[in-house]
Amino acid sequence: MHIDDPAGRATSENQAPLGAAPWWRGVNRYQWFVFVVASLGWLFDTMDQQLFNLARKPAVTKLLDATPGDPATAGMVDAYGTKATSVFMIGWALGGIVFGILGDKIGRAKTMMLTVLCYSAFTGLSALSRNFWDFTFYRFLTGLGVGGQFAVGVALVAEVMPDHARPYALGSLQALSALGNMLAATCGIVLGKLEEAGTIGSAWRVMFLIGLAPALLAIPIFLRLKEPERWKAAAREEEDDAALAGDPKTVHKLGSMSELFTDPRWRRNTIVGMVLAFVGVVGLWGIGFFSFDLIRSVFRKHFEAQGLTAQQIAGNLTLWTGIASLVQNAGSFLGINAFTYVTARIGRRPAFAISFLLAAVATASTFWLLNDFWQIFVLLPIMGFCQLALFGGYAIYFPELFPTRLRSTGTSFCYNVGRLVAASGPYLLGRLTDQVFAGYPEPMRYAGIAMCSVFFLGLLVLPFAPETRGQPLPE
Repeated sequence: MHIDDPAGRATSENQAPLGAAPWWRGVNRYQWFVFVVASLGWLFDTMDQQLFNLARKPAVTKLLDATPGDPATAGMVDAYGTKATSVFMIGWALGGIVFGILGDKIGRAKTMMLTVLCYSAFTGLSALSRNFWDFTFYRFLTGLGVGGQFAVGVALVAEVMPDHARPYALGSLQALSALGNMLAATCGIVLGKLEEAGTIGSAWRVMFLIGLAPALLAIPIFLRLKEPERWKAAAREEEDDAALAGDPKTVHKLGSMSELFTDPRWRRNTIVGMVLAFVGVVGLWGIGFFSFDLIRSVFRKHFEAQGLTAQQIAGNLTLWTGIASLVQNAGSFLGINAFTYVTARIGRRPAFAISFLLAAVATASTFWLLNDFWQIFVLLPIMGFCQLALFGGYAIYFPELFPTRLRSTGTSFCYNVGRLVAASGPYLLGRLTDQVFAGYPEPMRYAGIAMCSVFFLGLLVLPFAPETRGQPLPE
């Protein structure tokens, strides 16, 4: 059963000047359905990502048979945790590229269902890990599915929504992903209390089992999706070109990776998008999300001073990292929404420039100052606001850089090749932590601050970025 789809007319009807009326005016029933489905897919995707961030340190500690809080093994645990994160990001990047191409070749809806099945199944299997290496292997496979979800989701929404509503819908889709992170944080808080009370053993295994849920919730909805009319038209055009052209090289193929680099316009957009994504991903996954590991290191001393048992300390740390994730992602939700409205008024490039500067200052300040419990409720929301605002920009901007036949491929390439290069970020953070700053107290502070210089790379590439505010999607 399909909901009636007037999406073929959606991009030329109900056009309203920007700011003349609420963006949702003129959005019909089917377009809302597509928006909800794509948002759920990305929300659950980010939930599974965040479950890994919350569970990473206790999982690695257990699988390495290390003693929690032991200074002799703390550096080793941090280093292996960054390795697992780097492998996860490599899987994310490779899966994103493959599923991005599939999104153009076989359709957005079919590919989205495959990605949800992939990331849900292997998140659940992570709970069965018996050593660090099978855990890392499951994280790699989870990354394959996680990487593909973003590109097909934003391509689907971009092609179905009316032009006047498109940037707001894409920004809202990205903002709702923060709710997935908050859902994971809530799980961490509840499981932390249960672990502290001795009701459950290791909370991290339960967290990964929770990651199975998206498959049950999302698949029945995806079965009702239809492919966008824009994509169907591009597929028909490829068939017609193939039938008429004497030279196969002149055919505009769906999901052509080579065209991203042979056409000067798409080549420039691809390189610009890839660098922009690299900066934000390193900032978030190579620095920002390791604030949870910093919290565990800093607050362990507080709990040990209170004379708590090892079980109580573990539960309290799980609880407080859950709280930290919750407030950080509340800030993220607001930051993404703020970017959406700022970029609608002043343009894509100025909004990115402001966000890069704010992210550098907020992240460095958090890693330098965080030491007391009350600071979690001040520093982390500000850092989340500034860092995740950039990701609102990616959801809005990347689909505007490519034509329909290359939209999923181009968006995924930018986001995921940037992520593949950015996989060096957690590894570099680990090297800075356990070698360069190893002699310092709480070396992760200094490593995080040093890595904040990556945000200034984003400023250097902005002069080459095309301004797309107020323009229709390229064809």
